[in-house]
Amino acid sequence: MKKDEKFVILINRELGSGGRTIGEKLAEKLHVPFYDKALIQSLEKKYSLTTEEIERLKGQEHNWWADLKRSMKLMPGYITPQYVPSISTLPDFLITDDIFLAETEILKGIAEDGSCVIAGRSGFFVFRDHPNHLSILIQAKKESRIARLVRKRGITSDEAQKIIDEVDLGRENYVKKYTGTSRYDTRNYDLVINMSDITEDDAVDLIMDYINKSNQ
Repeated sequence: MKKDEKFVILINRELGSGGRTIGEKLAEKLHVPFYDKALIQSLEKKYSLTTEEIERLKGQEHNWWADLKRSMKLMPGYITPQYVPSISTLPDFLITDDIFLAETEILKGIAEDGSCVIAGRSGFFVFRDHPNHLSILIQAKKESRIARLVRKRGITSDEAQKIIDEVDLGRENYVKKYTGTSRYDTRNYDLVINMSDITEDDAVDLIMDYINKSNQ
């Protein structure tokens, strides 16, 4: 990936692996915006961004995403808190074909507008042919993921394990349905990081080192 040209970094992560935090920190270090599932879904709901509405906006012969972003006051490296719900309210298994297509168009609009970091949403598949992208998978041992959820959400280990199992299954089924591949297939990624024994900052440093070496 060439960091001096417009790029898109895709982060797929296991729940409880710290992948979202890594994405935020990486975007901050690269001075680019960070987007995730929660923001995309809130945009769809607030602005009724169906495939038909997106096609209408695209047909106006201007950068529809840039105009929408300006109207929301979303600036590079910064996301207005009112547009970011604390948790996603739409599980992957409830997503329809139209929602998937709308999200795909939103992601493409985001990347067309400028360099960015995107977490989740099958980005590795949506941008598989993008000329300047980097796909990353963030994983961790089950016990580490459970411990993180217990700490972050104040729940029991049994509750955390149940949530993780349900989310893992839902995300895998979602990815298989819309991409025809597994989210665990490492061939879909340029870089795979196991978080069990390192910090989020360590992971960001690893990614930055990978990027810098690829630009030498």
